[in-house]
Amino acid sequence: MEEKKIQVDIKVPNQTRYLSLIGKIGEDIANELYRYSGDRETLAYHINLVLTEAMANAIRHANASDPDKVVRVVIFFAADELVIQVHDSGQGFDINNIPTPNSENVLEDRGRGISLIRSLMDSVCYRSMADGNVLEMTKKLL
Repeated sequence: MEEKKIQVDIKVPNQTRYLSLIGKIGEDIANELYRYSGDRETLAYHINLVLTEAMANAIRHANASDPDKVVRVVIFFAADELVIQVHDSGQGFDINNIPTPNSENVLEDRGRGISLIRSLMDSVCYRSMADGNVLEMTKKLL
């Protein structure tokens, strides 16, 4: 069965109460990926995790919990990849300077979410754009 073209583009109020809703949307999309040969249920769970973690970071850190800001989430397919983008309007940060959690810094408030996202996705990048920043996470579907 051929995969239908899906693109989801959602603007979410900058509030953590919407995390489970967006995670569920990502999970539902992952469950519909007919061309994915792996365990779709596990993929769906991982997509839910990375989406909620990325959104929580955008809400708390990038948008500084400002209720007047929004987080934009875009989910689409590019070739044989699922691409998830989480847009924020914060100051930005250098993703390569986020420490990987280890036994010495595991209780710190920085790095756990990005480390989790990196462990579950095939590629992760964060870049500045004209109207803010985007965390882009890609999962190969083969």
